[in-house]
Formats: sequence, structure tokens, C-alpha cells
Amino acid sequence: MGLILQIFLSSLLLSLVHASIPSHWLPLIAISKAEKWNDKETMYVTAITGSSHTISTIIIGIILGMIGYKLSESYHFITKIIAPVILIMLGLIYFILEYRHSRIKNKHHHHHHIHVDEIIERRKSKKSIIFALSAAMFFSPCLEIEVYYFTASRIGWLGIGIVSTVYFFITVLGMMLIVHFASKGVEKLQWHFLEHHDKFISGIVLILVGILAFFIKY
Repeated sequence: MGLILQIFLSSLLLSLVHASIPSHWLPLIAISKAEKWNDKETMYVTAITGSSHTISTIIIGIILGMIGYKLSESYHFITKIIAPVILIMLGLIYFILEYRHSRIKNKHHHHHHIHVDEIIERRKSKKSIIFALSAAMFFSPCLEIEVYYFTASRIGWLGIGIVSTVYFFITVLGMMLIVHFASKGVEKLQWHFLEHHDKFISGIVLILVGILAFFIKY
């Protein structure tokens, strides 16, 4: 029961951090304003693009989870020791990337995964814009949660299912809520820290999750 709770809470934490990263929702707000979409249209597009992003992540995650589960049957230390170590190392790598980015002055303020300016300038139809956004999100799977599938696979399909379900609903719903409130004027809040330090925040979460995985037994 302890491991199930740990997997649930860790998946929840990773998903919340993931959904809150500005690169996932700021482009949607920028495009919705440029195209003069109403709130319903914006929520619709956010749900589609968010689902596209999570589906590709879950597909890869399930494959990694299956590999981890097969390995854990013969090599228990892989999912008990190596998987948490990978999470911690990935967190440290994010710290290094954060440090490197802080030393390099970015000439462009917006550095989202989605090329907002290109999409807006082309003035595509709504269907084309949705397709472009969905494709961009689909081919940008979440690396943080992918690695965690290894740890979740320690309890087989139950763990894989918990991660997939929590990640899908929390990410999509989280993106929709943030886009909704940001579109209502909450964007005036200072998102600068999140926007420019997403790797630092992700690194902290990954290290905490990795350390937690060492102490949960099943």
C-alpha cells in the first residue's frame, strides 16, 4: 500500500509541475488571442493539444514500464535502486542545464516548444492550427514522467496504470484551468520565474521523487 501511495503522490506532483510549466500553456493563450477565440474554443483546443501531448508520453511510458516490469522479475535492484538513481541523475542534469541557461542571455523572450510566431503569422484555419499545435505537442513527450514509469513498474500494470491515469487527467485538466484563468486576466501575475526556471523546478521534483523511491518498500 505504501508503494501505491508513493506512486500516486509522485505522479501527481510530477504532473502538476509539468502542467504548470509556461511552455505548455502560454503559446495556447498567445494563439487564442491572435485568432480571437472565445473561452470555449480555447478550452477545446487546449484539451485536444494537451491530450495529444499526454498520449504520446503515455505510449512511450507504457513501453518503458513493460521493460522495467520484465527486468524487475529477474533483477529487483534495477527498479529498486537504478530507477531512483536515474531520476536523481536526471534532476541533477536539469540543474546543470538551468545553470547553463542562466549564463546565456536569450535574445528572444519567448522560448516555447511551440513556434507561436510562425503559426500566428501564417494565419492558418482553425483546423490547421489545431493540427500544428497537436503535432508539436505530440512530438514533445514529457521526459520526467517517462523515467518514472520504471519505478512504477515495480508493481506491474497497476503502477503503470496509476501513472498513466494521473498524468493524463492532471496534465490536461491542469493546462485547461491555467489557460482559463490566465485568459481571464491572471496572466498579469508574474510567471517569469516559472517560465525561465522550469528546469530548476523539474530538477528539484525529480530528485525528491528519486529519494522518496529509495525509502518505500513493498
